[in-house]
Amino acid sequence: MNLKLLGEVFVTLLVIVDPPGMVPVFLALTGSMDGRARMKAGTQAVLLALGVIVGFAVAGQTLLDYLHVELPALQGAGGLLLILVALQLLTGKADEPSEQGGTSNVALVPIGTPLLAGPGAIVATMLFVRRAEGLDEYLVIGIGILLVMLTVWLVLRFSGGIVKLLRPAGIEVLTRIAGLLLAAIAVQLIADAIDAFVQLYIAKG
Repeated sequence: MNLKLLGEVFVTLLVIVDPPGMVPVFLALTGSMDGRARMKAGTQAVLLALGVIVGFAVAGQTLLDYLHVELPALQGAGGLLLILVALQLLTGKADEPSEQGGTSNVALVPIGTPLLAGPGAIVATMLFVRRAEGLDEYLVIGIGILLVMLTVWLVLRFSGGIVKLLRPAGIEVLTRIAGLLLAAIAVQLIADAIDAFVQLYIAKG
């Protein structure tokens, strides 16, 4: 097994996904759930993220080429989606979907994608696959992705203890902070997408 490639895949994706940084947002979006529902939401989010990343690793470039979509467009779309979620958190409307039975929606969007399986993780995985030579290296990349998702799941799984410490008032404050952080991430994604488009068209011109 190519341990160097495994380490590179694991470290790169772990830094991009940033499990510790996900905890405030995850708790803000699931703070009103009980422990079992929160655990279920975390599992759903990780499984969706795993499916999206693997799917793009296998057929991402083909799909984007077929749709005539550039990677920066995917990045910009993720940023716009995060802005909508950030506004919900900042205005205190994030709990409405949960009250209406939309727990799975919160787990899938935005936690599963684009927070976990975001443009950065997707692009990094596609680049690793493009560099891979032979079935053994594809297998190593797959193992690296699985290890990262397992790490994320463990972090989300044991984040429930923080909820008990914060209590409702703390969760409300955390929700506003998470909204501000998400808004900043969204603006950065959109700015990076615009920059990438400019560079792309300069290169073509």
